[in-house]
Amino acid sequence: MKRSEINKAIRKMEEMAYTHRFSLPPFCSFTPKEWAAKNEEYDEVRENMLGWDITDYGLGEFSKIGFSLITLRNGNTLDRARYPKSYAEKLLYLEEGQYAPMHFHFSKMEDIINRAGGNILIRVYNSTQDGAGFLNTDVAIRQDGRSYNVPAGTQVRLAPGESITIQPYLYHDFSAEEGHGPVLLGEVSMCNDDVSDNRFHAPVGRFSTIEEDEPPYRLLCNEYPLYKR
Repeated sequence: MKRSEINKAIRKMEEMAYTHRFSLPPFCSFTPKEWAAKNEEYDEVRENMLGWDITDYGLGEFSKIGFSLITLRNGNTLDRARYPKSYAEKLLYLEEGQYAPMHFHFSKMEDIINRAGGNILIRVYNSTQDGAGFLNTDVAIRQDGRSYNVPAGTQVRLAPGESITIQPYLYHDFSAEEGHGPVLLGEVSMCNDDVSDNRFHAPVGRFSTIEEDEPPYRLLCNEYPLYKR
């Protein structure tokens, strides 16, 4: 991705959050220059990869495959003694036409919540035992206290305020419903591990290679400078 494209995506998500009165934590507004001066007090942000994450899954089509997100809080499965939180929270932003590819989590259970904006469509499949494919079996849905079943491949629609629980090994993708505008999503989950807990149905990348065509507006969560003690 071009840095200009990343900067533009961050500004759009900031505007969406401001419009819907979702206040972001202070570390989301630090400039690259400010990050260079931050000491060990902010190691939790650095080491748990809190903050901005703009991804096109390495496919180079951000307007079609990819979205913007912020990890607001998280524990650390590799260092529970220092970071014992067993939960995580994210904020996601999708525009019409954007798509998050089909995937499941080996361990993480999460609630996906439509916080504001348009409608989100989430397609669901039960996974085969080896994780490689989809089962043609009904999927058990837990949606805001309601339990029901849908056929494999159903797109569950969430309007603002609605949510769905995603169990481990439940394949799901999501996209903003056309004609209803961009969507601001919340994700409340068990501790998040994007390195080893995600299984994508079709292989994709995680962090994009960046073409530096302009200075960064904000640093991404994998770009923080280490504090040198």
